Amino acid sequence: MRRKTVIYLLMFAIVFAMADTHITIFSLKDGAPVQDSTVNVDTLFQNMKVNYPTTTGAETQSDTTEMDSLKKAIYQHNKAIDDSIRADSILRSRSNGIESPVSYSAEDSLVYDALTGVAHLYGTSKVDYQNMNLASDKIDMSLDSNLVRAVGTPDSTEENGIKGKPTFKMGEQEYTSDTMAYNFKSKKGMIKGVYTAQEDGFLSGEQAKRDSSGVIYLQHGRYTTCDQPHPDFYIALSRAKVRPGKDVVFGPAYLVVADVPLPLAIPYGFFPFSKKYSSGFIMPNYGEEQDRGFYLRDGGYYFAINDKWDLKLLGEIYTRGSWGVSAASNYRKRYRYSGSILVSYQNTKTGDKGLPDYSQEESFKVQWSHRQDPKANPYSSLSASVNFATSSYERNNLNSMYNPQTLTQSTRTSSVSWSTQFSSIGLSLSATANLAQNMRASTIHLTLPDLNISLSRFYPFKRKHSVGKERWYEKLSMSYTGQLSNSILAKENRILKANFMKEWKHGFQHVIPIQGSFTLFNYINVAPSFNFTDRMYTNKVMRSWDDTRNKEKADTLTGFYNVYNWSLSMSASTKLYGFWTPSRKLFGDKIQAIRHVITPQISFSYSPNFGSRRYGYYDSYQYTDANGEVRLVEYSPFSEGMYSVPGKSRTEMITWDVSNNIEMKIKSDKDSTGYRKISIIDELGATMSYNAATDYHKWSDLSMRLRLKWWKNYTFSMNAQFATYAYELDANGNPYVGNHTEWGFGRLPRFQGMSQNFSFTINPEKLKKWFGHSEDKEDDKVNDDNEGPDPNTETNIDENIERGKHAAKKKSGGIAETDEDGYMRFNMPWSLTIGYGISMRENQQGKFNKKRMRYPYKFSQTLNFSGNIRISDGWNINFTSGYDFENHAMSMTTASLSRDLHCFNMSASIVLAPYTSYNFTFRCNASTLTDALKYDKRSGISNAIQWY
Repeated sequence: MRRKTVIYLLMFAIVFAMADTHITIFSLKDGAPVQDSTVNVDTLFQNMKVNYPTTTGAETQSDTTEMDSLKKAIYQHNKAIDDSIRADSILRSRSNGIESPVSYSAEDSLVYDALTGVAHLYGTSKVDYQNMNLASDKIDMSLDSNLVRAVGTPDSTEENGIKGKPTFKMGEQEYTSDTMAYNFKSKKGMIKGVYTAQEDGFLSGEQAKRDSSGVIYLQHGRYTTCDQPHPDFYIALSRAKVRPGKDVVFGPAYLVVADVPLPLAIPYGFFPFSKKYSSGFIMPNYGEEQDRGFYLRDGGYYFAINDKWDLKLLGEIYTRGSWGVSAASNYRKRYRYSGSILVSYQNTKTGDKGLPDYSQEESFKVQWSHRQDPKANPYSSLSASVNFATSSYERNNLNSMYNPQTLTQSTRTSSVSWSTQFSSIGLSLSATANLAQNMRASTIHLTLPDLNISLSRFYPFKRKHSVGKERWYEKLSMSYTGQLSNSILAKENRILKANFMKEWKHGFQHVIPIQGSFTLFNYINVAPSFNFTDRMYTNKVMRSWDDTRNKEKADTLTGFYNVYNWSLSMSASTKLYGFWTPSRKLFGDKIQAIRHVITPQISFSYSPNFGSRRYGYYDSYQYTDANGEVRLVEYSPFSEGMYSVPGKSRTEMITWDVSNNIEMKIKSDKDSTGYRKISIIDELGATMSYNAATDYHKWSDLSMRLRLKWWKNYTFSMNAQFATYAYELDANGNPYVGNHTEWGFGRLPRFQGMSQNFSFTINPEKLKKWFGHSEDKEDDKVNDDNEGPDPNTETNIDENIERGKHAAKKKSGGIAETDEDGYMRFNMPWSLTIGYGISMRENQQGKFNKKRMRYPYKFSQTLNFSGNIRISDGWNINFTSGYDFENHAMSMTTASLSRDLHCFNMSASIVLAPYTSYNFTFRCNASTLTDALKYDKRSGISNAIQWY
């Protein structure tokens, strides 16, 4: 009995000592311990006929009524231990912070150290936990301490000497570093050599800490918009706090360009990165103005209402009582419309109150720009461009004071237009409100509204169901254009007080053209036309002489007045073809034929004299001048109308025109047809007219034109004028143009002059063409027979500079182009354009030759040349100059140099003649810093340095 008790106590002690579910059982045999096999605790208790509950299933209630006292004590004790272990495991799982599975992989190998409990991952390793992704060439992971450490592997074949740098990504945040440690539980990290992108910029730092909220604290950091590993420029940050996707706040910082620190430093700075709209305060500018004192201006609040429109409220205040407010808003609805509006008010006080120099002015400004998207409605559109300001506003606005262009802008125009179309009937309507403001004279010319009605051409006599040949009257067409306007020209302070009927101008105009086109004798094209114009006015101005005041007086009469005119015209034209085949004995078989095309045209136009009394469009009055002579003054009561007044001269005009074209057809191996056309004279024409209704100068001058297309990219054109009527001498021997023609004196029409301008461009492609290089396959792509510019000619515009204005991205990668032998290809694109102009005119200021009866000729010449050279990738030189033959001096000469620094843009320009000036600009290409980080240096007017 005692032996059994000892065995039970020993087994009881072993159960208490073992913490694992698997234990080693020792049995006693002949008084010596013997090692038995490893068994499960549950099996042990089952052998002991004790129902032991497992931790994986549901807890079962054991029957303790059949147990003896010892078994019952053992069961109760084991159950308490199991509950304690279960509670500890729950607390332990909650405290270690691992709330979801951690997945990991390694391309090379995975080694687990049992002593330290650390797993080592080698070769393109990855660890994923919730929304966190970590990739590196080597990762050490300890789940017991919730710590992951990642580093890269030194590799001389890599560009930066390190292979597989750690890349940490959590949500939209991504970082690249040299060494990184991250704690799963606290979500904090320690980073060395961090590099991350924020909007258009890039942040890097020697050391960085990441807190649980994702904020990064940098030490010895850099901010740049250059996307190269070694940036061309950066802002050195001593310390910085980065809120990813929101902003960067940094302490003392200075600018570094090409690894050279510049003496441009600031004590602190702020870069916003928010992708969403947000409201906030706008810091004002401060300064001093002579008449109004110290000021705070352009300060206020910005309301980011939603993604469709915003509002900005600004104010300004001066120590001498002046103040102002403004409101600006931008709005946009996708595929509908977009625009902006600005309303500003100023109350300006100058001088001291109570003194003679004291003044107070109220002024305002309204700007509105609206554009409708074409996709919104293809048949109706609304657009606005309003720029209105009182003249006093620009005088009192500081932005205008320091902007010479604003002060010299004497005229401003504004318009609001609406249009719609009814395509089924060919009708279109448009209404416009126009405003022209003269800032110097303080006058406004307002048109409200300007309504236009247009009906496209239609054939009123055309049959709906035509049968047989088309009849002549079915070719008659007509259209309609109507315009209704109300306008006024008055001072700013009078525009709203003017009488609508007397001071405003009203008019309604109708234009109805009727046209036709017929063919006579199968060769002659005849085009008759009839034009009718009708004007409707609501007032007219009657003029008379006031003898008491000895001046003209005007009376405005209101009513309905109809003013119309009409005209007839008819033209006839045809084409005459002539062919000549040259003799093969003299010219060979190269020239196939020469074609001559003559296009004669004659037209007749007629309009009556609407100055006759029966029309009532003109009137007159008499008065006696100071010398006692009676004067007759003719005028039109409708001369100030919206659409003027018909002419008072009769017209019976006959006009003839002839045009010639000569082409040659030759054999050519370059054309697929085997033949090619060459233009000898593209056009040689002349025109002249005769007015049978007038008694003075019935003949017009003779005009001639010449156009040649002998070169691929150049057309030579020249216009010349020949005078019909000859010079005659008056009683004093002075020349004047009489009423006798030149051929009346046995002379040809007098040559009055001509003008001609031509330019020629030389570039490497043309030099290759002139001097051979047929072995160059690229040059063989040039088609000599095509008109227009050569699409394969290399441009001198640096695409990287143009693209750099918006983003610092390059496709070239800095790899130099090499030839077949492996040497760097020499390529320096350039072009030189030479322009020469000459004009010949009668010099009526010179001495008149009475023997030849003509003035001497005066020649004017101009010579201009310009060019550009791209000396390397990003370097561009442009220049322009010329020579003034009249003053025997160089004309305006300018030169400019531009350099694309990948993420910076530098340009310098200089004017050498007739005056000297220079301009130097150095600015960042990125849109976020293009206005904040720049250096401008100008000569003369202003020198500006901006560094925020």
